[in-house]
Amino acid sequence: MRSLRLYRIAAEAEGLRLRRMSQRTVVRVAIGMVALVFLTAALIFAHLVVWFWLRTMFSELVAAAIIGGGDLVLALLMVLFAAISSPGRVEREALQVRQQALAGAGNAMAPLALASMAVPALRLGAELMRHRR
Repeated sequence: MRSLRLYRIAAEAEGLRLRRMSQRTVVRVAIGMVALVFLTAALIFAHLVVWFWLRTMFSELVAAAIIGGGDLVLALLMVLFAAISSPGRVEREALQVRQQALAGAGNAMAPLALASMAVPALRLGAELMRHRR
């Protein structure tokens, strides 16, 4: 019975960890989408301003190259900000609880797990034997 309790604790901890991870992912996506909207608006305006300013000093080709380089730098910064997120304290603790519970359960449930996997295989074998006749 202790093993079943530990498996239940492990399942609850995994559920908590997955919920927190999905919440963090939703927040990351939302922040990324808002950042993308602002980045697009800022780049459109910046392109116009910089284009007119650079055209007074450089040829059209050089001005376009400078603007393209700036776009690349901004895009790389946004990707960096989106990639920085890491698991929170609750998510790490839930993973640790799950791992400890599974380690505590040990191999006590291994025969039961093996039997539960063997039953569908035996049913399939019996079904195949019936169809051969």
